[in-house]
Amino acid sequence: MSAGVRDGLAARVRAWAADDPDERDRAELVRLLAAAGAGDAAAAADLADRFSGPLEFGTAGLRGALGAGPHRMNRAVVQRAAAGLGAWLTERAERPRVVVGFDARHRSRDFADDSAAVLTAAGCEVLLLPRALPTPVLAWAVRRTGADAGVMVTASHNPAQDNGYKVYLGGRTSTEEGRGVQIVPPVDAQIAAAIAAVGPLARLPRAADGWSVLGEDVVEEYLAAVVAAVAREVPPAAPPVRLVVTPMHGVGGPVLLEALRRSGFNDVHVVAEQADPDPDFPTVPFPNPEEAGALDRALALAAQVGADLVLAVDPDADRCCVAVPRRGGGGFRTFSGDELGRVLGDELAAEGAVLACSLVSSQALARTAARRGASFAAALTGFKWIARVPGLTYGYEEAIGYCVAPRVVRDKDGISASVLVAGLVRRELAAGRTLEDVLDDLDRLDGVHLTAPVTLRVADPALTARAVGRLREHPPAALGGSPVTSVDDLADGVDGLPPTEGLRFRTADGARVVVRPSGTEPKLKCYCEVVVDVPADASAQQLQAARERAAAQLERVRADVRAATGLG
Repeated sequence: MSAGVRDGLAARVRAWAADDPDERDRAELVRLLAAAGAGDAAAAADLADRFSGPLEFGTAGLRGALGAGPHRMNRAVVQRAAAGLGAWLTERAERPRVVVGFDARHRSRDFADDSAAVLTAAGCEVLLLPRALPTPVLAWAVRRTGADAGVMVTASHNPAQDNGYKVYLGGRTSTEEGRGVQIVPPVDAQIAAAIAAVGPLARLPRAADGWSVLGEDVVEEYLAAVVAAVAREVPPAAPPVRLVVTPMHGVGGPVLLEALRRSGFNDVHVVAEQADPDPDFPTVPFPNPEEAGALDRALALAAQVGADLVLAVDPDADRCCVAVPRRGGGGFRTFSGDELGRVLGDELAAEGAVLACSLVSSQALARTAARRGASFAAALTGFKWIARVPGLTYGYEEAIGYCVAPRVVRDKDGISASVLVAGLVRRELAAGRTLEDVLDDLDRLDGVHLTAPVTLRVADPALTARAVGRLREHPPAALGGSPVTSVDDLADGVDGLPPTEGLRFRTADGARVVVRPSGTEPKLKCYCEVVVDVPADASAQQLQAARERAAAQLERVRADVRAATGLG
């Protein structure tokens, strides 16, 4: 601790604690400071990390571990964020309207109440959602109420120790395409500057009341809009569909179940251990349906009850994952984000439609658009970019995010996507088919598209930057045995998109690899895809053979990518 004292750490800790509005957080810092002063190296390291700098406000808003100090999520940090957002808004609109929502994570309600108090005192009209609700309801409410901004307190699918603060724009602060969409540059930097300009919290105005709490009609209207937008005709001979649903200890369960009920799905089995909101996520330490093991309980229940479809949403219900019984038995097949993205894209494609996906998602959606007479647009990673595509009909990203009803929610929405998938399964079952048959059809029409990531975690974030620099200077000559035919530097801007850090490689046999540093974690992400064309009348055996060739080629590409980064 002595080195920390010499560089002023102790003084900074005391100053922050003195200005912290939360008694528990003040006490936490006092305890850590005393322990560090007594020679506790772990406490000293913890304090050094908590005061390593402010929690960065960016295009994802704020997200981080709960705890006291400027580099954690706490009431002091949230009040500063709300004050900065309020200052930015009131410079651009008279009495701006802001909708505030929250999930059931630790301290989410506290952070929402603090935001309402600070924003109201700043001169905003604040509308607070009536209870802990999914992120898509907040995104809907921003558009429905004509709000100038929205705040959602959630860390989505992060671990239990995290929380976050998403900011949406609307009304007078955005164009039509950006209403109900998360912020993008330069707005993030402008709000961050306003946050940095906030003075001592002891002098920050906070209203004791003056905001409104929205009624349950906001949920009712969301449900009505979603069900109407994704409704599919029920075939006369449609059999009953048995569903298994898990909300992953989050807030999506009641809204999703009601949306399914209104869409005619009454045989629904919920994973009991994961049904109710629990901020500790006791059965899934990393509550992301994509994570290995996250669906184990849902799949076990599905096997027990003979389910036709498994639907999983993440804790704030903006993502969804699906699984269906394998043909001929043998358990369940979980669809990847790209696989379900293709299925939903083909369902929503039509002459004149606009389909979009992130540039790291599969190339298959572009082929779907061309075949169906639709337009296609690539976007930077994240729905803050995908949702801004003009005239959007459908958008998705490989990280199991789908926007299937942009006129309702111009963001990813696991609830509307789940209802749409259930409708497709009902229709296919009536015809004696499954979603696997739909994917077979798409492979015959547009080629087998197989994707898989290479994710390289590092202790030092600087290593990812060096790896990208190394690939930029010395790109691989071949990947998977096929010559690299093009190298695109995403930092120069590609496909008419804004510059972003990363590289894209294409090979002579149609493979593609996009390499980019994670924006939120110390890791390098490499998105690999291979394409194998097959005849439109390919037999089941020919299709399986093509998939096996694609799988083998994909593994060769992934091995070469690991070697080329120098991190594998």
